[in-house]
Amino acid sequence: MSIPNHILEQLNSQADLISIIGRHTTLKRAGSEFKGCCPFHGEKSPSFYVNPQKNIYHCFGCSVGGNAISFLRDYENLTFIEAVNELSKQTGIEVPKEEQQNVSYQRSAPKPIAPPPVHNVPSPTIEHSKVNQSGANQDNYQHNRQDSHQNNIAQNDQIYIDQSSYDDAQGYDNFLPLEAYDSAPYSMDSYPSEPYSSNHADDDGYPPVWLTDNDASMASIDQNADQDGNLYELLEQIQQFYQHNLHTHPHAKQYFLSRGITEDIFETFGLGYAPFGWQHLEHQFPQDIEGLKALGLVRQSDSGRDYDLLRDRVIFPIRDNQGRTIGFGGRALDDEVKPKYINSSDSPVFHKQHVLYGYYESRQQRANDWLVVEGYMDVIALYQAGIYGAVASMGTAINESQISRLLTLNPTLTLSFDGDGAGQKAAWRTLEVALPVLADDKELRFLTLPNNHDPDTFIKSQGSDAMREQIANAMPLSQYIFAYLSERYDMSLAEGKAKLMSQVRSLTTALPKGSSFRYLLNNDVYQKLGGRRSQNVEAKDALLDFDGDMTISQQLQLCFLFQPRALIDDPIESIWQQSGINGLHLPAHIKQKASPDTLRPLAWEDLQDAALLDIVSTIKRCLNYLPKDANAAAHFILSNVKPATQEMLSRNWGGFYKALTARNILGLDGLIEELVSQLLERNMKKKIQELIKNPDHIKLAIVRKQTQLLNDWLRAQQAEQSAQMVTVQS
Repeated sequence: MSIPNHILEQLNSQADLISIIGRHTTLKRAGSEFKGCCPFHGEKSPSFYVNPQKNIYHCFGCSVGGNAISFLRDYENLTFIEAVNELSKQTGIEVPKEEQQNVSYQRSAPKPIAPPPVHNVPSPTIEHSKVNQSGANQDNYQHNRQDSHQNNIAQNDQIYIDQSSYDDAQGYDNFLPLEAYDSAPYSMDSYPSEPYSSNHADDDGYPPVWLTDNDASMASIDQNADQDGNLYELLEQIQQFYQHNLHTHPHAKQYFLSRGITEDIFETFGLGYAPFGWQHLEHQFPQDIEGLKALGLVRQSDSGRDYDLLRDRVIFPIRDNQGRTIGFGGRALDDEVKPKYINSSDSPVFHKQHVLYGYYESRQQRANDWLVVEGYMDVIALYQAGIYGAVASMGTAINESQISRLLTLNPTLTLSFDGDGAGQKAAWRTLEVALPVLADDKELRFLTLPNNHDPDTFIKSQGSDAMREQIANAMPLSQYIFAYLSERYDMSLAEGKAKLMSQVRSLTTALPKGSSFRYLLNNDVYQKLGGRRSQNVEAKDALLDFDGDMTISQQLQLCFLFQPRALIDDPIESIWQQSGINGLHLPAHIKQKASPDTLRPLAWEDLQDAALLDIVSTIKRCLNYLPKDANAAAHFILSNVKPATQEMLSRNWGGFYKALTARNILGLDGLIEELVSQLLERNMKKKIQELIKNPDHIKLAIVRKQTQLLNDWLRAQQAEQSAQMVTVQS
C-alpha cells in the first residue's frame, strides 16, 4: 500500500526541519531563513540554507536540496518507510497501519515454563564435531568433562543446526583473528558446569530478579499479551538485558577490561553479555517470541527446538543512524569457538549492507576524518583514544554506496586493513569497489600498520598520537596500486611489467567518465616502471620526429588509428565535463533566451572536418569488431573509411606506427586529449569571431564563458604536467 500524498505533504510541512538538520550542522538565522555549512560536502564557508516557511533546504555549493523526508533518507541513510515513520513520531501524524507492519509483531501470552530437571539435561558443551559446520556457534567449553558425559548428551538430545540458519555468519570469514586476551584472575568456577543447576541462577536462562516482580510482573505480561509489539522497542529491551548481564558476570566484564576498554565506553557503545542457556531470551521475553524470531535472535533446529543465537558471548549492539539498536554482534569468549563473531541476521529493521558499526557514535562527535577498519574492537579502541570517524562493515565487504556516503562527508577516506594476505585481499576488493565513485576531487588512502598490528593493538602499544601520525601518513591510492601489484609480478622481466601495466589500465577503466586521474595514474605507473619521461611528451616527440608538417587534425586521425579505443569515452564529452562547461551556470535571463543548440556540447560534426569526422564515425561503428593487435586494427579501420581519407592515412600510417613502437609508447591518452583540446579551442575562437561580425549577444556571451572555462582548464592541465616533469627530473 502506498502512503497517500496528502499525508506525505503533512509530514513534510509539519516536521521540525531546523531541529532535524541542526543535529548535524550549526544553523544561524539569516533573515527569514537559516544558514550554515553544508552537512553533505564538508565546506568551510556557509552556503547551505533552510527555509522554515516552506520547510525545504538547498545548498548553493553542491546543489543538494529537498524536504524533511529526503534529508532523513539521503543524509541519515534511512529507507523511505523509516523516514516516514520517524516523522510520524515527531509530528503525531498517523501513517496508515499497513505501513507500520514491517516493524510490528503479534505479542502472545507466555507459555508456562517448568524448570527442567537437573539430570539428563542437554548442556551447551556439545562437541564441535556434533554440530554442522555452519552451526559453529555452539559453545565449545569442555571444562574437563568426561567423554562419557558427552556421549550421554549426544544420545539424549542431539542438536544439529540447519546450514541455512547461519548464512549470515559466513561473512565473518573476513574478520581476522583478534589477539587472545589474557586470562582474567577468576576461577574456572565462573563458568557453570551445569547451566541449568539451581546453583547458577544467573545462567539458567530464566529472568533475573532485577527484571521480574513475581505475580505483578506476570500480570503485566498477561495484560500486554494481546498488544502489538514494536521491534525497535524489543531490541532496546534486549540491549538493556544484555548490558545488565555484563555487570553481573565478572568473566565477561573482565574480557573488555583486559582489552583496555574503560567502563564509560561500556555505556557509550552499550556493550553487553549474552549468558549461558539455550533459551534465555525466550524465558526473559516469553510474550515476544514472534518478535525474537523475526529478529533472528531465536532460531529453530532441525529437530524443531528453539534456541538462542547468541550464548556466552560479549555483545556489541548495532545502531542505525538515529542511535536505535537494530541488531547485535556477538564475540565468543573462547578463541577456539568458531565462528568467533556472529551478527544477528537481516530483519525488517536491520540490513547489513546499509549499516556501518560506529557511524552513529562518530556522527555524535561530529567526526570529520573517516577511517574504515575491520572490526568492532578497532572502532571502540580508536573512539576511546579520541580518534573519531572509525567505522566497520557488518562482516561483509564495504559496498559502493557506503564508500560514496563517507566520501560525501569528507573527500578523503582512509582504509585500514591488516597486513596479512586476507587483509590485503580485502583492501584490494575495497579498492575495486570504490573506483566507480572516485571522482577527481575524491581520494582513497590505505593504512597498513607495522608489525602486523591492527588499530586496537597499535594504540595499546604505541599510543594515540602515534596512531594519528600513521593515519596522516597513509599511502595514496596510486602508490598502493603499484606496491600491491609489484609484489605479484616479476619486475625484473619486461613481461612482468607489461602484465602490471595491463592490470592498471583495466583498473582505470572503472573510474568515472571523464576522470583525469585515469591518465595521470597510467602515466605515473609507466614512469615507475622505468619510463624516462611522460608518455605524452614522448608521443609528441615521436609525432614531430615522424612528420612535423601535419595538421592537428591529421595528427589526431593517426592517433585514433593507433588507439581507436580512446573513442569509447568520447574525448569531446570528456573535456566538456572536466572543464566544467557542461555545468555552466548562466544568469536566468540569458538561459531563458538561449536556444537549446547553443547550450549543447560540441560534436565532431561542429568541427567541420570531413576526414576527421570520417575516421571518428568509422571507428565508433567498428569498435566491437576490431582485432586486438594495434596494426591489424588500424588496417581494418583503413579498409572501411572513404577513399580520400584512406589515401592520406595509408601514406603516413607505417612511419607513424614505427616511430611510436620504437619509443615503446604504451598509450596516447594524454596526446589525444591535448590535440582535441586544441581543435576545440580553435573552433570556439572562430565562432566568437563569426558572432562579432554577425552579432548575437546571447550566443556570444555563452561562447565566451565556455571559452574561458576551457582556457582555465587547459592552463591547469599544463601547470600539472609541468610540475610532474620537475618531479621526474629531480
